[in-house]
Amino acid sequence: MNELESRVLKALDNVRPYLKADGGDVEFISLTEDGIVKVKLVGACSSCPMSQMTLRAGVERALIREVPGIRRVEAVL
Repeated sequence: MNELESRVLKALDNVRPYLKADGGDVEFISLTEDGIVKVKLVGACSSCPMSQMTLRAGVERALIREVPGIRRVEAVL
């Protein structure tokens, strides 16, 4: 694991309590060389109609703010 992945994992840990409060969570899947983080929403987040908003407004915003070089966050199924 490189330093950038470690920073992404730390940023996800900062977001995780908010997701868990609603019965959900996020799993790190991968980080591409061009700054795209792939995650999987699990628990209540996997079936929530607001999951895309959570992904963009919560997870993606936090990662872009906390980890320079991250361009986007994508959910995988």
